[in-house]
Amino acid sequence: MGWTTVASPIGAVGLIADETAVRGASFGGRIPAGLPKIGGQALLERAVGQLNAYFAGELTEFDLPLAMAGSEFELKVWDVLKRVPYGETVTYGWVAAQAGDPLAARAVGTACNHNPIPIIVPCHRVVGANKTLVGFGGGLPRKRWLLEHEARVHMEQAFAF
Repeated sequence: MGWTTVASPIGAVGLIADETAVRGASFGGRIPAGLPKIGGQALLERAVGQLNAYFAGELTEFDLPLAMAGSEFELKVWDVLKRVPYGETVTYGWVAAQAGDPLAARAVGTACNHNPIPIIVPCHRVVGANKTLVGFGGGLPRKRWLLEHEARVHMEQAFAF
């Protein structure tokens, strides 16, 4: 297992991977203490390239093997999040229904907060029932930036001739 950091418009993003999967991403470039830097280098390079392309507006869908540890419900929520289209938002209630428990909107919020691979697993695309920005482990300014970035790129692609 190894790690690296990526400079981005929303600050450093830390990435953790081994030879088989990306296992973590963090805002502020935070990496667990004691984790060796060497390991999973090929996958880390691929993930860095995709994140850079995402921030440049050139990539709208990540293609990386992911390994996520969580409860059964969290895994369902994260699977739903991976299918939310680029440039679109959904509500916590919608995600709860898709995950099989329409009354679990608050639990979806907790699962989003526990998402070990933000941006790549786009928990930033989940908004409140009234479409307001609520809750985000990376802070609301980052969530706002990510959503505005995706909306801008989505619009540019829609009008590209």
